[in-house]
Amino acid sequence: MTGAIGAAVQVIVVAVGSPLLVGVMRQVRARLEGRAGAGIWQPWRDLRKLMRKEPITPHGTGWVFRAAPLLLAGTALVVAAVVPLVTTASPLDGVADLFAVTALLALGSVALALGGLDTGTAFGGMGASREMTVLALVEPTILVSVFALSIRVGSTSLGAIVTATVEDPLAVISPASVLAAVALVIVTIAETGRIPVDNPSTHLELTMIHEAMVLEYAGPDLALIEWASAMRLSVLLGLLASLFFPLGIATAGTGMLALLLSVIVLVLKVAVLGVLLALGEVFMAKLRLFRVPELLAGSFLLALLAVAASFFLA
Repeated sequence: MTGAIGAAVQVIVVAVGSPLLVGVMRQVRARLEGRAGAGIWQPWRDLRKLMRKEPITPHGTGWVFRAAPLLLAGTALVVAAVVPLVTTASPLDGVADLFAVTALLALGSVALALGGLDTGTAFGGMGASREMTVLALVEPTILVSVFALSIRVGSTSLGAIVTATVEDPLAVISPASVLAAVALVIVTIAETGRIPVDNPSTHLELTMIHEAMVLEYAGPDLALIEWASAMRLSVLLGLLASLFFPLGIATAGTGMLALLLSVIVLVLKVAVLGVLLALGEVFMAKLRLFRVPELLAGSFLLALLAVAASFFLA
């Protein structure tokens, strides 16, 4: 029962807290840039405003355009339910496999790219092409880097990997874990469209990737996309914290008090990672588009080195 409650709490925390995380990151950037900022609640105000608007569908688009926001938000919610963020004793732990979670993330990205292509506009096709280029390098890196962590556990279940780390915290202090952590940090930035890979606050046609695919969306559809993007950011940061710093995460046999403590610790860890990411964005410049594959190829090489280190140093 505690595991089922933990899975439900994960979804609620991610769904409610993700826009707040984006608001915190924007506020940190604003303060460092000498601006007052709109406040951490502004993303929720934006979502409320968008939900009240009339949905508009461009002429010539089909069901792919309309289904993309729903599929993106649905996959984000499913991943939030199965990934071990609050507890490792979830009844959904059996489906929290590395390959299944990566496939769900890829499915959401592909759905949004198809929605951009369905508009028939130059910006939609350009953004979809760039998104698929990034996706082709990001998803294999996620698989390989987490696979490096699964070698010592003997399972690709994310719950089993996190449980093994909870039982042996010093296992993360190894060359394989360090290489995998660096690779995952890079692909998390790329997957969520943050600087230096992409800039979520710009609409310059020469630089935008994610924003180019959503230019034709409006109203509730755009609200779903923005909400889902925030959830994906929260889930990936939470997964990063669970894999390499699972302090406070509830395990099998723990009670409700431990579950409550785990929720508080998760919020703090994700908030700290979000603030660090915002700090990095202030002091880094966006890479040229043609340099992005080089960065992602470097992260894939680090993931391969992590796998090699896991075999040779085991």
